[in-house]
Amino acid sequence: MLAGCATEPPAGIVVGPVEFSAPAGSLAPSLAAAGGGAVLSWLEPAGNGRFAFRTAVRRDGAWSANDPVVVSDSLFVNWADVPSVQPGDDGVWLAHWLRRAGHGTYAYHVYLAVSPDEGRSWGTPFVPHADRSETEHGFAALVPWMDGWAALWLDGRNTATDNPMTLRFATVAPAGTAGPELEVDPKVCDCCQTAVARTASGLVAVYRDRSDGEIRDIASRRFEGGRWTEPRMVSDDGWHYPGCPVNGPQLDARGDTVAVAWFTGANEIPHVYAAFSTDGGRSWGPRFQVDDGRPAGRVDVAWWGGQALVSWIEETGEAGEVRVRLVDQAGGRTPGTTVAHTPASRAAGFPRLVVVGDEAVVAWTQPGDSGGVRVAALARGS
Repeated sequence: MLAGCATEPPAGIVVGPVEFSAPAGSLAPSLAAAGGGAVLSWLEPAGNGRFAFRTAVRRDGAWSANDPVVVSDSLFVNWADVPSVQPGDDGVWLAHWLRRAGHGTYAYHVYLAVSPDEGRSWGTPFVPHADRSETEHGFAALVPWMDGWAALWLDGRNTATDNPMTLRFATVAPAGTAGPELEVDPKVCDCCQTAVARTASGLVAVYRDRSDGEIRDIASRRFEGGRWTEPRMVSDDGWHYPGCPVNGPQLDARGDTVAVAWFTGANEIPHVYAAFSTDGGRSWGPRFQVDDGRPAGRVDVAWWGGQALVSWIEETGEAGEVRVRLVDQAGGRTPGTTVAHTPASRAAGFPRLVVVGDEAVVAWTQPGDSGGVRVAALARGS
């Protein structure tokens, strides 16, 4: 149920044409802001069973591509667990990707590398987790932190003995080294995306929790005094789901004001919600419905002025649409705007967005033999 209504509803959204297309078969887009521009990363086929992890930079509406970060036949290529790039200070970037670690379907590790020159060259890859078991390590999230970055990931070292998936954390230095690991949560959903943001008063992370009774709601924690706080539920949805929905939350922060978006199927009724915190994630306000009635989820969120821009996939009959809308802290919202028509199947992946100046940039995967990663820019309507 929608709560509240802004005195003046937020302005609408205008979608520009597709301005960047990666090659056929490309997938797994991710976006980040960098020095007044946007950085896109993605995977694309490179022949002979190999894939390339690539990046491109958008400045003043024009795109320029870099050489691949890595090309390999051992990359773990997946519709939901995707690599990313996170720019830091002074043109230094951190990239993460996934590499198979054994013969199991979901046996893979997180690899990181640092670029000193905005993605034109990359240092020696390294692994942030000491565990090298042939289990899942992925769904990583990166954010600039201190003089380097903070990294969060799902770690399956305990699943080899039928114990739960854990959530772990480490800092990363520009020299290309990871700090000591910390366990953030000993029992989480096995394959939902994680997210972490830097607030004015520290880090805040969100992820899909897993209770002993198989309730899979969204939890948040803050990093304070060198440790992670006890979890606080963003919303008590009460979604009982004896499996992983592969549909994690996202968040963005401006100062201590934080916006989070997530999907839930509680009571067998799917919804995408947004909620806000004004104290860096220590507490959360009421949830506001974002979807238009038939969401598949796969959300992202970014601050655009004083409102949160939320993206998701909405089912439309046998197909789907990538949609966006602005939501403010009183629950006021613009009409849902269609960015692209795409199937709601897994092949459509997870659309991603970033706000740079007065524009927002959205990336998605267009399935099909000639399809691939596509990017368009959004502007505010009058």
